[in-house]
Amino acid sequence: MDPNLTKLGSSLPVPNVQELAKEVIAEVPPRYVRTDQDHPLMDDDHGTLLLEVPVIDLNNLSSSDGNLRESELEKLHTACKDWGFFQLINHGVSCSLVEEVKLGIQEFFKLPMEEKRKFWQEAGDLEGFGQAFVVSEEQKLDWGDMFFLMSLPRHLRKPHLFPMLPSPFRDVLDEYSSALRDLAMKILLLMGKALKMDTKEMIELFDEGVQYFRMNYYPPCPRPNHVIGLTPHSDAVGLTILLQVNEMEGLQIRKEGKWIPVKPLPNAFVVNVGDILEIVTNGTYRSIEHRATVNSVKERLSIATFYSPKLEGDMGPAPSLITPEKPALFKRIGVADYFKELFSRKLQGKSFIDVMRTIQGEENNGN
Repeated sequence: MDPNLTKLGSSLPVPNVQELAKEVIAEVPPRYVRTDQDHPLMDDDHGTLLLEVPVIDLNNLSSSDGNLRESELEKLHTACKDWGFFQLINHGVSCSLVEEVKLGIQEFFKLPMEEKRKFWQEAGDLEGFGQAFVVSEEQKLDWGDMFFLMSLPRHLRKPHLFPMLPSPFRDVLDEYSSALRDLAMKILLLMGKALKMDTKEMIELFDEGVQYFRMNYYPPCPRPNHVIGLTPHSDAVGLTILLQVNEMEGLQIRKEGKWIPVKPLPNAFVVNVGDILEIVTNGTYRSIEHRATVNSVKERLSIATFYSPKLEGDMGPAPSLITPEKPALFKRIGVADYFKELFSRKLQGKSFIDVMRTIQGEENNGN
């Protein structure tokens, strides 16, 4: 394995927002003020709140009742086509493991600054504490900190990160990593089934894939309407499985031009289609823009688990989904090259996936 595969990009060093928020400040430092973002109030009167992210029951998808199975599979297909997001219940990941992960993340972000410095992003690398997609000193920043690390394949874990995590959090996270890999493969194979894809294609692409964790900490802010926790973007990965760590909401998705808040159900994961899946499904399933907002009262914590194809491979629309009526809308590219290109850019909506379109894909997208 080429060691350069793990160096997929870097991000400029930035201040720690959690430390910044501990100071009593009436005004937000200018680099965090986001006049470029629309900040709709949640009491929108356009019926937006009536729109709710679909809920998929994994139990029904493995039911012995064929009708129940088929109807849930159709629900999954519609959720991925029309929403790009769904909440997954009865997902089979042990509740006690999920609770241990939540507790571990909360404790990890409470570590004193000198302990956190051991896990700081190193020059030329993205993994560790910091922010991602910061490419210039003038760039506006998000009101949030992340801890980003590769969790699978195990042999690519950075020696100074995963193995050095405090115990028992390290073992809990290792167990969670395996459970989420199995769940991601289960979901991907069900998606392949719903699309009538050749199962082999999904397995060859995603088996032994790469998994990253992104732990997010969004401190309260005295002027929540002046900042953004995480800039609007679509996930560049294959599949994202998000766990809300504490009770604060903040995730919003863009639907029909409006921002819709996602209210996480108890014991559920929020799952979303990434750009890679949009490419693999030849545009049938769509990755959707989403963002994180903050509030003035309480911090919000979450952990996103990103699952993508193995870095040594290449990807493009699945051959079984390319037809004369629907030619390939996206180019083929090496997976590692795709990520290196992505991490050299600013985070901005769905702009990166547009780079991947073929001429037919551009026409199809109305460009």
